[in-house]
Amino acid sequence: MDNPAPRPSSKNSLARVAAFFVFVLPVVIVANLAIWAAFNQPHEAEAWTGEIVGFSYSPYQLGQDPTKNIHPTQEQIDSDLKLLSGTVQAIRTYSVIRGQENIPDLAAKHGLSVAVGAWIGTDPKRNDEEIANLISIAPKRNVVRVLVGNEALLRNDLPVSELIDKIRYVKTKVWKPVSTAEPTHIWIKYPELVKEVDYIGVQILPYWEGIPVNQAVDAVFDRLDELHKAYPDKPIVITEVGWPSRGKIIPRKAYPGISEAELSGEAVPSLVNQATFMREFLNRAKEADLTYYVMEAFDQPWKAAEEGAAGSYWGIYNAERQPKFPMAGSIIEAPQWRLWASLAAGLAFVMAVMFMLRRRNVQTAGVIIFTIMTQVAASALAWAGLSVTGLYLTSVDTIIWGFLFLAQGLLLIVLLAEAIEFVEVIWTRHGERHFEPFDHTRGYPKNKVSIHVPIHNEPPEMVRDTLTALSKLDYPNFEVLILDNNTVDPEVWQPVRDYCAQLGPRFRFFHLENWPGFKAGALNFGLKMTAEDADIIAVIDSDYQVSPDWLRTMVPYFEKQDVGFVQSPQDYRDGHESVFKNMCNWEYAGFFHIGMVQRNYFNAVIQHGTMTLVRKSALQKVGAWAEWCICEDAELGMKLYRAGYDSVYVNHSFGKGLTPDTLAGYIGQRFRWAYGAVQIVKHHWDALAPWSRKGGLTPAQRYYFLAGWLPWFADGLALLFTITSIGLSLFALYAPKMVQLPVAAFLIPTIGSFVFKFVRSLWLYAVRVKDCTFIESLGAGVAALGLTHTVAKAMLNGMVTSGKPFFRTPKCEDKPPLAAAIIQVREEAVMLTLLWGLAIAFFFNQDFSDSLSRLWICVLLVQSVPYAAAVLLSFINVLPAIFKRSKDEPKGALSPAE
Repeated sequence: MDNPAPRPSSKNSLARVAAFFVFVLPVVIVANLAIWAAFNQPHEAEAWTGEIVGFSYSPYQLGQDPTKNIHPTQEQIDSDLKLLSGTVQAIRTYSVIRGQENIPDLAAKHGLSVAVGAWIGTDPKRNDEEIANLISIAPKRNVVRVLVGNEALLRNDLPVSELIDKIRYVKTKVWKPVSTAEPTHIWIKYPELVKEVDYIGVQILPYWEGIPVNQAVDAVFDRLDELHKAYPDKPIVITEVGWPSRGKIIPRKAYPGISEAELSGEAVPSLVNQATFMREFLNRAKEADLTYYVMEAFDQPWKAAEEGAAGSYWGIYNAERQPKFPMAGSIIEAPQWRLWASLAAGLAFVMAVMFMLRRRNVQTAGVIIFTIMTQVAASALAWAGLSVTGLYLTSVDTIIWGFLFLAQGLLLIVLLAEAIEFVEVIWTRHGERHFEPFDHTRGYPKNKVSIHVPIHNEPPEMVRDTLTALSKLDYPNFEVLILDNNTVDPEVWQPVRDYCAQLGPRFRFFHLENWPGFKAGALNFGLKMTAEDADIIAVIDSDYQVSPDWLRTMVPYFEKQDVGFVQSPQDYRDGHESVFKNMCNWEYAGFFHIGMVQRNYFNAVIQHGTMTLVRKSALQKVGAWAEWCICEDAELGMKLYRAGYDSVYVNHSFGKGLTPDTLAGYIGQRFRWAYGAVQIVKHHWDALAPWSRKGGLTPAQRYYFLAGWLPWFADGLALLFTITSIGLSLFALYAPKMVQLPVAAFLIPTIGSFVFKFVRSLWLYAVRVKDCTFIESLGAGVAALGLTHTVAKAMLNGMVTSGKPFFRTPKCEDKPPLAAAIIQVREEAVMLTLLWGLAIAFFFNQDFSDSLSRLWICVLLVQSVPYAAAVLLSFINVLPAIFKRSKDEPKGALSPAE
């Protein structure tokens, strides 16, 4: 009956546990922390120890926004200026209304000079107010220069002639130097503007040109040289110069005087790059005796809506008024990395220890592999968390990131559950629950078996072959009940009835009209019609041709009175007919030869309605077949476990059925299974919940039922991830500067999980599905991927509904025409078109030619793989029909299906 493999001795087990705690776990944790440290090495740059000439200053604090009429108080401005007075000589402002007209007086208290700026835009009324206030403020002693507008021409807010008129007017009223602030190319473009100003106020921000940080300071001086050559007699003041600490990577852009060879490179916003740029610039500016205003004193979160992600992060101080980096000594990009690395190591430590203590029979290699995987998974989650540290998130950002973190956490739990199965299959000693068919020479069991064959609108010839095989069973004591459930056409069900009559009294045919409950309803009817002396109920599908020794070698397991059901795998006889059927056949095989075998070791198999044997008294005790659930077989197995019954799974084929003829049938079948799984989880949650201490399930059963269905729930999460990435991509293309693509939140859950699942699947097939070639295992993987969208829809539907109708898997249907290749996967085709279209749009969009955007393209392409697999599978499905039509039909002929 059982063939137990030897368990490791307690001494060996304790030795492995000791080795785990003394050697394996410490080494893996140290290696993980070393990798964290390698990616967070301190960066050295030339120190700056002097006083900064000037800061550009916007007084808005976190939560304040001039576009929403939320302005700082005078006390807050005064506090800012007091803080800056120890590090800077002067400040430059942008506006002289809404309280900012008082900045010169407040700055004077702290010994700061001021370059006063008036904001000039598209609103004439505001322009007049700004200029009036500017004129009244300019005479103050600590006002050293004035600026009429900031990048007004760059924004095309007004023509150059109008700006010149305003500058001329201010010059008639003010005796301080007057200018405006524009980037280099604007000054080059408008020499007439240069003639009207007392000095050139130039904005030099190499980041926006996509210049790499190691060339950025040189670029600043190149722009100055360009202006000096163009206007040798005009003084120059740098009104903005700096580098952001966060934001979008900017690819190198064409600029006058830049050759094609110099266009390679990109501007990466980071804390290290900001500090490196500032230190180098400040030292060189001192040597060159430049007048400049660093962009800027404090981070301005409100600017993200106008300038994009980087707009918030130009400050030398953050929005909480804390310095973002030191001006001397080493610089670390993420100073908090040690905390996050420690959290990752601690979380992985707990998971690895729990696994080791509960899985002491896992071989050393498996323990090492799982320990490494926990460290990788925890570090991936921690890395995503670290990537958000320091961001100024809006309420919408918080919701998006909250969802992404929740989804990442759930997906990593799923991956760990799959890792546990992977390790258990490859590196675990089993044997306590290994079952083989009984020796058929030992005689016949005494149990009477009632075999129930539910049918609905099935091809009569197929059912006839099934019944013929049943008539040849090498078992003396059985009956067969054919339960025709609501077949309308008499020409379909009457031939089956007539054939049953030919087979003799063992075969009883029942035609049920307007019968409720779908398949479960028919089976419950059959239970009532079962012979009183039958104590075993067997169920097979209408397409299944059983081998003669099925009952004789399986029924003896019921001698053990606590056995509630005995299960053997489904197998298929038509895999050779087409590539599509071959792929389906091997995809099914993975479940029966990997997952079910593993579950059997822990008495937690999924009961399936074909090739199942159930103790009749147990079936009646738990309330028969559930008519509310479209997966009544799996639900029955759950009830039997909850009632305390044992199960037996014999991984031996006792017959063969038919795979679905069409992808539509294959998809519909999987939708039913996945939707039914959600129904079962919801209905039996009181027993399945991890914290449940009642409900009749053992901890192992609870774990394996949840772990077995978790990948399907993960498909639902993956669909939400994909929809989110599509939405973010569309918005990014619409507003390139406004969106910083959250690559960190998508990279591991998409690319990382895809690679892991791909390797895991091929490895498990190689170990457990012995007759499957490498190419066939790849085909099985494509088939499984092609069902991802279907499973995702089923899981999400199941979470919000409870009454999806039963879906019968069609058999022996004609191949669909070419149009059906798209029709049967139309949703997948739409998703594939969207994802590939977005990837192409990003690839050819110059705003997204940076390395991070290329990674985002990879994310989109990986997310498209399941949809591409579905479309490919659909075309593979219809290829035989296409070739048959081209050979047999006249040109232009249409089949009835078309």
